[in-house]
Amino acid sequence: MLVRFLSRAALPLGASFALLLAGCSGGGSDTIKVGEFASLTGKEATFGTSSHEGTLLAFEEINAAGGLLGKKLELITEDNQTKPGETANAVNKLIAKDGVVALLGEVASGRSLEAAPICQQSKIPMISPASTNPQVTQTGDYIFRVCFIDPFQGTVMANFATNTLKARKVAIFTDVKSDYSKGLAKYFKERFAANQGTIVAELDFNGGDKDFKGQLTAIKAAAPDGVFVPGYYTDVALICIQAKQLGLNVPLFGGDGWESQTLLEIGKEAVEGHYFSTHYAADAAGDKVTAFVAAYKKRFNGKVPDAMAALGYDSAFFLADGIKRAAAAEPAKIRDALAATTAFDAVTGQIAMNAQRDAVKSAVILQVKNGAFKYVETVKP
Repeated sequence: MLVRFLSRAALPLGASFALLLAGCSGGGSDTIKVGEFASLTGKEATFGTSSHEGTLLAFEEINAAGGLLGKKLELITEDNQTKPGETANAVNKLIAKDGVVALLGEVASGRSLEAAPICQQSKIPMISPASTNPQVTQTGDYIFRVCFIDPFQGTVMANFATNTLKARKVAIFTDVKSDYSKGLAKYFKERFAANQGTIVAELDFNGGDKDFKGQLTAIKAAAPDGVFVPGYYTDVALICIQAKQLGLNVPLFGGDGWESQTLLEIGKEAVEGHYFSTHYAADAAGDKVTAFVAAYKKRFNGKVPDAMAALGYDSAFFLADGIKRAAAAEPAKIRDALAATTAFDAVTGQIAMNAQRDAVKSAVILQVKNGAFKYVETVKP
């Protein structure tokens, strides 16, 4: 018997690595192979790393408890480097060469949309931990997610702006290169208008830009009560810094793309007081959350798990539950079991799969307070 752990740090950029949590060298018939594709390097690497760590913890726990169907789970992970095109390469390799029975990934909607058609055509179940764009599961009946979707998240933030922030006039600042950002902006705008709110400015940026002052100056001139920024943490941190420099002293708020320690590290005091919606709160009460946070901190040197870690963990256990109920490590039977899920008790809340294979579940609002993410409220579907 051989147990192998390959360090990411020891791998060349873009290389794959297999985490053989138990089993014979090369996998073999005594393991159930599951693929994972994630952004472990590149612009959004903290998302992929967190999700991967949650997934890895789940696999270790499942195998320590005896595995599934008399076998151990084998996790084979590919790094897509946060680059367009790399996800397709990774997924094709995992399916054609490694022979996985299911895939876990991705966090970002754009990269999940790249993978989903391949999985659907190959009839291999794919579970996204955190891709919220509705189009992801619309690809076909082998595509699932354990997170809520953008129509819900956009609605949550519009209601939060209206009811909690008491905002009547809001500006929207959208990343036009991101399906995620454009989707959230659309659904936020629709609900905020239904709440009798006014959108006083709509401006765009390109993800990866460094200078946002021109757009932020125009936003400030529109005198909004708040600014909705449905972006990812690296851009959002710079936007918050430049907004503060320009004296745009109103709440900024966004979606789960904000949630990363990098937001705090880059933004520092400029992100203080701002808000975002996400999937769970590490400081919220509940035995399941408490146990997960403790296990994660023990496994990863005291690090507090973010929502991406929790969703990675949930996606792995959701798949394991499907394999167990299918009583077979066969893709078609796993797909059918996952689709039939009516109540799955997860760290991020109870999950029910609807007809579109989207998770019906609650969202939470967090605020940046004293350099940390603090729970504000829970919003049910």
